[in-house]
Parts: sequence; C-alpha cells; structure tokens
Amino acid sequence: MDRVPLLIVDAANVVGSRPDGWWRDRAGAAARLRDGLAALAGTGLSPELPGPVEVVLVVEGAARGVTGTPEVTVVAAPGSGDDTIVELVAGAGNRRRAVVTADRGLRERVVALGAEVYGPRRVRP
Repeated sequence: MDRVPLLIVDAANVVGSRPDGWWRDRAGAAARLRDGLAALAGTGLSPELPGPVEVVLVVEGAARGVTGTPEVTVVAAPGSGDDTIVELVAGAGNRRRAVVTADRGLRERVVALGAEVYGPRRVRP
C-alpha cells in the first residue's frame, strides 16, 4: 500500500478558502469537503498526481467530530492542524506525498520534507 501516493488535505484552509457561510457550521462544511474528496481516491489530481491515492483529511477545532469514510480517512488534530499535517508527511516515509493547502508557512514546512503542494482550488468544485 505504501506505493500509493498520500494526499493530505488541510480541511480548515480549504473550507476557509471560499466565503460560503462555512463559519456557521464548521463540522458540516468539513463533512461536505470530505464527501467531495471521495472521488479523488480513485482519480487523484490528474495529471500531476494520478490515482489511486490515499486521501487523508485533517480537521481541527469544531470539525474534530467529523468521521472518515471508506474513501477518505479523517484525522482529528489534537492541537494544530498544521503540526498534524507535518507529522503525517514526516511519518509517511519515502512514498509520494502531496498536501492541499494555501497556508504559506505550512507549504514551506512540508516542501522541506519532500512533499508536493497544491492549492485549494484543485479539490474544490
């Protein structure tokens, strides 16, 4: 399984990238994002990151109660979502890793560990 690329999505950053009222229901917004990511398990982010991929959605704060699905693993960050994402990237060994976020500081941290980075628009409809 470790030959399958790992796609980690920064839920707070992706949800917050569009002012669609997500702040009224953070958990609901994260669950909708999770459901929208399900197809990526098979397709990946073509053409740069073709599927299949393992999709991991990192949630924090009020979205911590969101559960995973067969297609999308949900990891509830015990503290900082950024720190949890960095830990996931670091712990994935030498398999291909990609992170979806627009957070500049997080981008720098995961690129330093060898991960690719894509912006939120790549996973939002």
